[in-house]
Amino acid sequence: MREIVVFNSLTLDGVMQAPGDADEDRRGGFANGGWSRPYQDEVMGKVAARGMAEGAPLLLGRLTYENFSSYWPHQTDNPFTEVLNRSQKYVVSRTLVEPLPWENSTLLAGEAGETVAEIKAEGGQDIVVLGSGQLIQTLMRHDLVDRYVLLVHPLVLGSGRRMFGPDQHARLDLVDVVPTSTGVLIATYTPQT
Repeated sequence: MREIVVFNSLTLDGVMQAPGDADEDRRGGFANGGWSRPYQDEVMGKVAARGMAEGAPLLLGRLTYENFSSYWPHQTDNPFTEVLNRSQKYVVSRTLVEPLPWENSTLLAGEAGETVAEIKAEGGQDIVVLGSGQLIQTLMRHDLVDRYVLLVHPLVLGSGRRMFGPDQHARLDLVDVVPTSTGVLIATYTPQT
């Protein structure tokens, strides 16, 4: 059975909304988008490149998929473009319909907990979740996340969508931590059994 790996940037107060760009996700009036950019460094680049080199399938919620598919296929000068285009992308959505516009994208219609459990049981490479906060919360409720790789930024925003919801509880074991030159901790956790 393959594993589900969550790979996400967070602030110290758990905000994951719009790390990459000011206009990435303004839901709820969020005005602090692009908060992760000042913290990028060579260490983060190497960790991301190592993960991309594995070419793992991606699992994305609708909003993240729509953001990624409108951006990545059109980037010609980025080393991640080809890898992302080639990667299998599983998309959880109740509103999207096939065919999906980005190559190698498969719609997982129905209840997320059930459809993701099915592809997890198929075996093969681990599946990486990027962004997709609502999907992550669903996966947690169904005990489907096997590992969290969290890029914890030394920043408190006070508002914004958080990865862990107010009614979610999880006990995690720290299995690895890598500090960056900008104070970000790349922490890997597994759920306690």
